Amino acid sequence: MTVTFRDFRPQNIAPVSLARLVAGFTPEIDASWEEIPVRGVSMASDEILAGEAFIAVGGANVHAAKFAGEVESLGAVAVITDAKGAQIATSQGVKIPVVTVPDPREAASPLAIRAFDNPAGKMKTVAVTGTNGKTTTCFAAKFAFEAAGLATMILSTAETQVGDLRIQSSRTTFEGPMLQRILAYGVEQGMQAAVVEVSAHALALARIAGMKFDATAFTNLQHDHLDYFHTMENYLAAKARLCSKEFTDYSVICVDDKWGQQLAANCDTQNLTVSAYDPAAQADWVVTRKVNNIAHAACDFTLTGKTEPNVGREEKITVALPGEVNVQDAAIAYLLVTGIGIPAEAVKAGLATLAVPGRLEIVSRRNEGTPLVINDYAHTPEALASILRTMQEFTPGKLHLVFGTDGDRDATKRVPLAKVAAQEADILWVTDENPRTENAQSIRAQLLSGIKEERPEMENVCEVTTCRRDAIRKAILAVHSDDTVIITGKGAEPYQEIEGVFHAFNDTPVARDCLAAYKNRAHIQG
Repeated sequence: MTVTFRDFRPQNIAPVSLARLVAGFTPEIDASWEEIPVRGVSMASDEILAGEAFIAVGGANVHAAKFAGEVESLGAVAVITDAKGAQIATSQGVKIPVVTVPDPREAASPLAIRAFDNPAGKMKTVAVTGTNGKTTTCFAAKFAFEAAGLATMILSTAETQVGDLRIQSSRTTFEGPMLQRILAYGVEQGMQAAVVEVSAHALALARIAGMKFDATAFTNLQHDHLDYFHTMENYLAAKARLCSKEFTDYSVICVDDKWGQQLAANCDTQNLTVSAYDPAAQADWVVTRKVNNIAHAACDFTLTGKTEPNVGREEKITVALPGEVNVQDAAIAYLLVTGIGIPAEAVKAGLATLAVPGRLEIVSRRNEGTPLVINDYAHTPEALASILRTMQEFTPGKLHLVFGTDGDRDATKRVPLAKVAAQEADILWVTDENPRTENAQSIRAQLLSGIKEERPEMENVCEVTTCRRDAIRKAILAVHSDDTVIITGKGAEPYQEIEGVFHAFNDTPVARDCLAAYKNRAHIQG
């Protein structure tokens, strides 16, 4: 059965009157509209169900109110929009109420919380933000909750999962109505905890406005999305809101970079700080010991308390992913979940079995003549440096990197990304990621210019101009059994976007196909 987001719909939502739904968002509505029952809200005109209200927001090119007639024909009972949208909707002669609010985007999430009866209030909820590590930290929290016996749903970049129903996500954080609808579906399905990954864009665009989480976490701030936020200070300001009393009373803040330190110093919530990289850091908890378990591609570490009431307390933890960055994510998740009452031993048990789609995902282990092949979402200079340095310890031979970078996204990180690749990997395979509307050759040329700054002779650099599949195939077929291949940039993404077309593509199954060819060749040669 093919799962779509239409499947994540609650079936037993009690209707709310239109008057109650919009109370506080508009001074008054026509008396004849007040008792109209509303059974949900949506910002997507093609997903409206009979009985729902349509929230029409102005876009860069089109105002969604132009679809008022369409949603009316699908059974929508009201349109909620701004003054401009109201003019557009009424000009179509719709018969359903058109309710005007000052800012429908700001109102969308609170309206959805009201329409779907505040589903987050019926579960334990945690949310995580940061440039890198959000998804791994979210999955770590999910595994911890589940080890404690709580049925747990997750909404993340890698996937959305509620019970047995799962689908690869279309974005990190959904628009407010979709998010609340999925949470409400989770409540109906018996979910007891929800883990939500929150992007800076989601905070800036009010997608979680009105929500209150039991706990939130901040992982780090690194070079990304400056095409939207322009400065790192603006970027931090957006993310910092998640660790404010607007959204929670308890936060875990990683202080391994200056941005986390700034956030912790100005945070208005009760918070715990943690450092995974500096045992001498001024933090409530620090990682004082970490040992990569090469045989099991895992890491053992000790989390030590430095402030009351935990001075000198040691927690010995194993995370089933290798590398310092995963220790950081696991430490954050440990403090996040134990901080809201989940037993420490259950959390440790969850972390010891952690697996994350497209995050240091082991496609092939080094055994029986097969190379180690890893798929990881690393797409910033800092994240790429971290994973390459981690995998150097696991690689007796050569480290091969298959990478590219996104089109129509922050171009200022391209040269730094390429320089890191040239510094930390042995053999580079430069390919396409999601070119989108940009010229793929131009993107690769920018990467190659960064590589050339580090390797003027361009030794061990191969530009693959055909397709990403070819780059993965060539890299895997070129390795020896003691080499490692790391494929970065896309993680669990199920598509490759080229000129507005989403082509079905996932790095992990492609790599598995190439490994089959590698094994077959080795068998023939043997």
